[in-house]
Amino acid sequence: MAEAAIQAAARLNPNAGETHLARAQNLYWGYLDYNGALAELEIARQTLPNDFRVPLLMATIQRRRGQWEESTRSYEHAVELNPRNIETRMGIAINYMFLRRYADVRSALASALAVFPNDLDTRVWPAYVEFQETADTRPLHQMLDSIRATNPTPTLAIAKFWLACALAERDAAAAKNPLDAYSENSNLWGELLFSRSLLEGILARMTKDEGKARSAFVAARAEQQKVVQAQPNDSEAVALLGLIDAGLGRKEEALREGRRAVELLPVEKDVMDGIGLVANLAMIAAWVGDKDLAFEQLDRSIRLPSPLSYGGLKLFPWWDPLRGDPRFEKVLEQAKQPVALK
Repeated sequence: MAEAAIQAAARLNPNAGETHLARAQNLYWGYLDYNGALAELEIARQTLPNDFRVPLLMATIQRRRGQWEESTRSYEHAVELNPRNIETRMGIAINYMFLRRYADVRSALASALAVFPNDLDTRVWPAYVEFQETADTRPLHQMLDSIRATNPTPTLAIAKFWLACALAERDAAAAKNPLDAYSENSNLWGELLFSRSLLEGILARMTKDEGKARSAFVAARAEQQKVVQAQPNDSEAVALLGLIDAGLGRKEEALREGRRAVELLPVEKDVMDGIGLVANLAMIAAWVGDKDLAFEQLDRSIRLPSPLSYGGLKLFPWWDPLRGDPRFEKVLEQAKQPVALK
């Protein structure tokens, strides 16, 4: 449908900025062709100098290519063109979050809140950033309590924070309500890839209910195998299967799938998603007892821009197999520092 629409528009007005913008969007979303999309955006910018969608898509592509400073400038330009678009403002905050530049994250969030004071997702973010930087869940817990007082049923936007807080505090009962907000195939996390059944298994294991944990992992594997069979080259699908197999103790399969996911979408091709797959492989390795591989991949993840944080590493239960190892303490210390861009 998208191809047909673009071809029709090109026949009517091949040099129009809108046509080139549509081509760029299709190349980005449909083919992950970042170079081709940027080339189309450069042409579109000539005739659409005031269209915020052009620098917005540029910013998104630039950060996937690891061009963090250029990406932030593009987001800032998009904000100048359309100050009331929340995606552009949050894009700046997320860039700084990946770099662990938390003062800059707070500044970006304050600007967003000044324009969108009633947006619940944006209201929670400063408290979540505090958790990421300091491993203190209290501000996040308090903010969520205040929101739940008037919004007791979690939206998907709030459920992710509620779930994070409950997991960090090892409160399996509190995690049930936000988990119920998700369908099985939801991508539940920004830090790593989880399905609902997988998280149910993690929660059960956290409470030492191994029978329930195994049942959840088995159910998760049955569903995920179908996804991988239908999409064998989908890196996220393969990575998630690897994590499930790790939960079941299927060491060889889990490591093979984790490595395969990294090969399908290497960091060199896509920094944003690729680094998450590296962290996912570190978690798989930790779960199956290959600590050397786990620390090798975790060290790589924490030295590059990524969603991993000091708070998450210190408190989330999925890193428990690595605790007590001096190498993990070094990772935690590294996570306290901003990422040094080369």
